[in-house]
Amino acid sequence: MQWVELTIFCVLFLLVTVLGFVASRWRAAATLDHLDEWGLGGRKFGSWITWFLIGGDLYTAYTFVAVPALLFGAGAMGFFAMPYTIIAYPLVFLPLLRLWSVSRARGYVTPADFVRGRYGSPTLALLVAVTGIVATMPYIALQLVGLEAVLRTMGFNESGLLGHLPLLIAFVILALYTYQSGLRAPALIAFVKDVLIYVVILVAVFYLPAKLGGWSEIFGAAQEKFAATPSPNDGILLNGNNQLQYATLALGSALALFLYPHAATGALASRGRDVLKRNMSALPAYSVLLGLLALLGFAAIAAGTKPLMNNATGRPDGNTIVPNLFSDMFPSWFAGIAFAAIGIGALVPAAIMSIAAANLWTRNIYKEYLKRGATPRQEARQAKAASLVVKFGAVLFIVGIDPQYAIDLQLIGGVIILQTLPAVAIALYTRWLHRWGLVAGWVVGMGWGLYLLYTIPNPAAGKDHFGGSALALGKLNLFGWEPFAGSPVQIYVGIVALAANLVVAALVTLLARRLKVFPGLDTTHGEDYHVDEHDENLRPVGSG
Repeated sequence: MQWVELTIFCVLFLLVTVLGFVASRWRAAATLDHLDEWGLGGRKFGSWITWFLIGGDLYTAYTFVAVPALLFGAGAMGFFAMPYTIIAYPLVFLPLLRLWSVSRARGYVTPADFVRGRYGSPTLALLVAVTGIVATMPYIALQLVGLEAVLRTMGFNESGLLGHLPLLIAFVILALYTYQSGLRAPALIAFVKDVLIYVVILVAVFYLPAKLGGWSEIFGAAQEKFAATPSPNDGILLNGNNQLQYATLALGSALALFLYPHAATGALASRGRDVLKRNMSALPAYSVLLGLLALLGFAAIAAGTKPLMNNATGRPDGNTIVPNLFSDMFPSWFAGIAFAAIGIGALVPAAIMSIAAANLWTRNIYKEYLKRGATPRQEARQAKAASLVVKFGAVLFIVGIDPQYAIDLQLIGGVIILQTLPAVAIALYTRWLHRWGLVAGWVVGMGWGLYLLYTIPNPAAGKDHFGGSALALGKLNLFGWEPFAGSPVQIYVGIVALAANLVVAALVTLLARRLKVFPGLDTTHGEDYHVDEHDENLRPVGSG
């Protein structure tokens, strides 16, 4: 047991726990028994709070654990996270402003609320809501993987339930203060999380190269490692087989980023369009941090860091690379601060994700199908209860899986959430696609995407199915036709499934229009997509 690291970790964890409970009184309205208040923080966060909230939401244990672990194991492919975050913000800049405006004008809390109003289709809204909840679960699980990697490094590396007990305790505490404070809790804690992360990374990127002989030595050690492996798809440079995978993975991840319900929740909680404009301009600063973090994977190779043996599975746990690197290379007190940064960096997004999933359940399933006349107070209570179920469901999920790379959880979630792009993102600009075309496209895209994921093995982890998201083009089979038979070139499954989704949606739309099938009633108006915080007659927060 690493007692110094554990003590510092517990002190900082206690600090954010106190902040989590205090947050219920921070900028609070008369009551939190309304989704506008509990689930969206009163829709009044300014530029700084929104920047930390969205940053804390998007830069998570994925950043600190999953990306460096992928670089350690697979090399250059792990750098896809850099272009993906760089191109994401220009892509979503204008659509996100329109989503904020129409949601503020109409009182929408979730993307599925918007779909319900845009197409007058509870069925389509239900599909979007269920997709959001399902896609969020592996993303929450990724946070758990990161937190558990830290706990294992500090000595909690037992098998069975005992090995997961510290994780369970951490999530009980998270569940309690999220239940009480709603979105205000992760918004306030995000300040502490980002300060810790910036301090740790700035120290690491100067200290580690100095101790390891410079970046040339670090890259040289990585090159030697990958040259000695039999895999043709790793290395410090891309090759002909994985360049397409790299490009499609970056594009697909960028398109998926703000389709996730937790990302939309962070945006809808902001005060106005100007706040979002400033944030979309400033958030790429996090991409610099991400690039520096990713290089820790190569630094771990040069330092000779090895993954810890997971006593629960009997196999090395690749997700412990960065925590083990800090444990090996830094004094115990600083390693404790780094472990706290990773742990808090997992809890903040996990809280936002559970709130977003709870909002979807409450608005688009519970209120739509189970209790149509639910009052705002009943909605808030239902969301609080649902957030608990989501958190502990994710804990059970993580107990039952053993991903080789935690990042696979996020990439599989990306394949799922991409299937909502036509119904959410495209619908912000045009209603040309028919609602039944969107339903048919979703069914085909989701079905094919999950099937392709099922067919991907991962021999290194002993998996025959769901072993990753990289599909060899030679495996594509369209009703017996193999357009790229024998090709080893890989592509991201999410892009393949999205292409099928869009083609089917367009074809069914043409057929529905020809048959004059009713397209559904659009309850939004053109001016709704441009409202701002100071407009006259703007719907009051908490009025519906």
